[in-house]
Amino acid sequence: MFSFLVTFIPRAVAQGIPLLFGATGETITEKSGNLNLGIPGIMYVGAICGVIGSFLYEQSLPAPEAINGFLAVVIPMLACLLGSLLMGLLYCFLTVSLRANQNVTGLAMTTFGVGFGNFFGGSLIKLTGSEVPSIALSATSSFFSRSLPFADSLGWFGQVFLSYGFLAYLAIIIALAASYFLKHTRTGLHLRAVGENPATADAAGINISRYKYAATCVGSMIAGLGGLYYVMDYASGVWSNNAFGDRGWLAIALVIFTVWRPNVGILSSILFGGLYILYLYIPSGTDLSIKELYKMLPYLVTILVLIMVSLRKKREDQPPAHLGLAYFREER
Repeated sequence: MFSFLVTFIPRAVAQGIPLLFGATGETITEKSGNLNLGIPGIMYVGAICGVIGSFLYEQSLPAPEAINGFLAVVIPMLACLLGSLLMGLLYCFLTVSLRANQNVTGLAMTTFGVGFGNFFGGSLIKLTGSEVPSIALSATSSFFSRSLPFADSLGWFGQVFLSYGFLAYLAIIIALAASYFLKHTRTGLHLRAVGENPATADAAGINISRYKYAATCVGSMIAGLGGLYYVMDYASGVWSNNAFGDRGWLAIALVIFTVWRPNVGILSSILFGGLYILYLYIPSGTDLSIKELYKMLPYLVTILVLIMVSLRKKREDQPPAHLGLAYFREER
């Protein structure tokens, strides 16, 4: 059993890190009152932008040995953050400035993001002349997936806690920082006030549009890093169209599961990651339909938590009161 856990936990963590990035970004966004269902598309755009940046950098090298570790990390990350930021700005322009329906806008952005990623991903695959429908950026990926140098010498402890790339630890730091920001800072209090009652916050002199833009754009950039982690670390730098799966939707489900608390999302994302791959470890014979049922576990757990939270009716466990609603100042 112990050896199973030592093997299973690192895989669950690797599955959970993209969910943690996405859930943390979406939590910050929703605290401003914006319900961004475009997170799956934003994560997809963040991933493909990082791939484009990495591809262009690798192609500019005279030889693979000339790669610079710092640039190999910074260029994809900046490209990822820029692409995610533009998606966040587009969402805010449509929902905050033009007051478009947030649900429709988010779903449209998810469709757009997946199409954007598949188009440019397919274009890069054609440029490389690859015989398989994928592109490998192994040189860049090696810098993202590199674990701490002393992890191997610490046995099971190193394998369970220290065998991950730097983005995994960055996800945990961002989640803890976001939790502290929302609970213990004046700006975080203002942000929560905007999501709960924008009319009252506006009367108190808080700029509603500025907070919504800032929270959504920062949340989008954090979520975009989840897509970058999936490609550069989890998938070892291999991009394949439509390979990201439903992780973006799981990230949104994780926000509900954590009752809008980023720090709770750390362990919850590992749990979700474990549930996501649990079907691989449960004997089901040759009946593939059983495995499909096991894949439903993360969503079933989310539904159960949603029911429990609704029954408890504790105010601190409820979503922001103005979530998903446009703010019309003239109706104040």
